[in-house]
Amino acid sequence: MSSVASAPVRVRFCPSPTGNPHVGLVRTALFNWAFAKHHQGTLVFRIEDTDAARDSEESYTQLLDAMRWLGLDWDEGPEVGGPHAPYRQSQRMDIYRDVARKLLDAGHAYHCYCSQEELDTRREAARAAGRPSGYDGHCRELSDAQVEEYKAQGRTPIVRFRMPDEAITFTDLVRGELTFTPENVPDYGIVRANGAPLYTLVNPVDDALMEITHVLRGEDLLSSTPRQIALYKALIELGIAKETPRFAHLPYVMGEGNKKLSKRDPQSSLNLYRERGFLPEGLLNYLSLLGWSLAPDRDVFTLDEMVAAFDVTEVQPNPARFDLKKCEAINADHIRMLDVKDFAERCRPWLQAPHAPWAPEAFDEEKWQAIAPHAQTRVKVLSEITDNVDFLFLPEPVFDEASWNKAMKEGSDALLRTAREKLEAADWNSPESLKEAVLAAGEAHGLKLGKAQAPVRVAVTGRTVGLPLFESLQVLGKEKSLARIDAALAKLTG
Repeated sequence: MSSVASAPVRVRFCPSPTGNPHVGLVRTALFNWAFAKHHQGTLVFRIEDTDAARDSEESYTQLLDAMRWLGLDWDEGPEVGGPHAPYRQSQRMDIYRDVARKLLDAGHAYHCYCSQEELDTRREAARAAGRPSGYDGHCRELSDAQVEEYKAQGRTPIVRFRMPDEAITFTDLVRGELTFTPENVPDYGIVRANGAPLYTLVNPVDDALMEITHVLRGEDLLSSTPRQIALYKALIELGIAKETPRFAHLPYVMGEGNKKLSKRDPQSSLNLYRERGFLPEGLLNYLSLLGWSLAPDRDVFTLDEMVAAFDVTEVQPNPARFDLKKCEAINADHIRMLDVKDFAERCRPWLQAPHAPWAPEAFDEEKWQAIAPHAQTRVKVLSEITDNVDFLFLPEPVFDEASWNKAMKEGSDALLRTAREKLEAADWNSPESLKEAVLAAGEAHGLKLGKAQAPVRVAVTGRTVGLPLFESLQVLGKEKSLARIDAALAKLTG
C-alpha cells in the first residue's frame, strides 16, 4: 500500500440530488470508486440533500439508478446501510445542530448579527480601498450589551466559524503543497439565520463522523479546503473527528471553447449517453482519461485494469477537455470486446418499441442472432443498431433519397439485371459465393466490386453504407433479396 494510504481507506461520493447526473459528477464517482477498490477500502455513498428548494426525490432516484447502471457499487449508503446511517443529510439535522452548539460553546464559532446590506456596504468599501472583501470579523468580539441591542432590534443571527489568524498549509495529492493566508480565508457562515446548517458545516461533519480518510473532489471546491481544515482541527479538539482527511482536487472537465462543462451543456448529461447506447465500461474508460492515464500509449482498458493501476497522485492538475468523438471511439472498442451473445442482449432495447420502426411480430430472432456478429464490428454506440438492421425486419427498405441518387447512376439498371441473374444462380449458403456473383456482374459491365455492389446494397438495404453486404444478403434470404432488386429495377425503369 502506497504512502498515500497508510491506514484503511475510506472515501465518499456525496452528490446533491439536483437535476440529471452529469459526466463531471460521474468522473468524480469513478475516481473515488477506483481509489477505494485499489486500496481495498470503503466507498461511502452519501446524499447531500439539505437544499430543499433545489433537491428532488426524482433526482435522488436517478442518482442511485445511474450508479447501479455504471456498476459503481458502494459499501455504505442508501439501500446498503452501514454503521454511520442515515446517509441522507436531510435525516441528520439533529447531528448538525448538536455540533454547531458545541462549536459555539467552545468558542470556535460565534453569532453574527450583520445584515446583508451592512455586509455589502463594508465589502464594497474594502474593495474600493484595495483590501480583501471577505467578512471583516465585525461580530467576532461583541459585548453582551451589543448582543442585547441587536436582539432588541429583532435581528436573528447566523453562526460563523472563527478562522485562525494564521496561514493554512496542506499537501494536495494532485496539486502539491498549497498555502492560504488568513486575509484570504475569512470567518464563514455554517448555520443560516433560520437554523438550517450550511454545506460548509454538514460536509466536513459528515466526513468526520464517517471517518473519511481521503477526499477526492472537483477543483471548484479547492477554495473551501482551508476552511474545512480549520473546522477539522476544532472537531478534533472536541472529540468529534479523529483526523483531518487528505485532499485531492480533480481537474475541471472542459466543454466547448475554454468553458467548464456545466449541467446546462447538452453533452454533459449522463442520460444522453445511456439513451444513445454507450456501454458503462466504455463511458467510464473515457472519463478516466480526463485527468489520468493507465499508460502513455494506451487509451483502452477494463475497469479491473484501471483499479489495479489507479494512483491519485498521478492525476494531472490541468483541465481536461471532453472530446465526444474520442469517447465514441473508445466505446466502439469496448463494443468489439464484448462476447457476441452479450452484445446481442445489450442491443435488445433498440430492437423493440419505442426505438424499433418495425412491428414487434416482424422481429426475427434467428436473423438477429445471425447478423449480430457482423453488426458488432460496425456500430460505435448501441442505438446505431436500429438503422443498421431495419432492412431485415421492415417489409421493404427505407430509401434515403441521397443514397439512392448516389448509387443509382446511368447504367445501374443493366448492372442490377446482371447481378440478379448471377445471384439467382449463386450458393446462398455462402457469402463468398454471393460476393463472386456481384463481382462477376461488375466485371461484365467494366466495374470493380466497390462500384458494382453499391446499387445492390441500396436496392436491398436502402443505404449506401451499413453491415457487410454479402452476409446481409444471406441473412435476409434469397427470395426477399431478389424481390428487392426487382423493386429497385421497377423504380429505375418506371
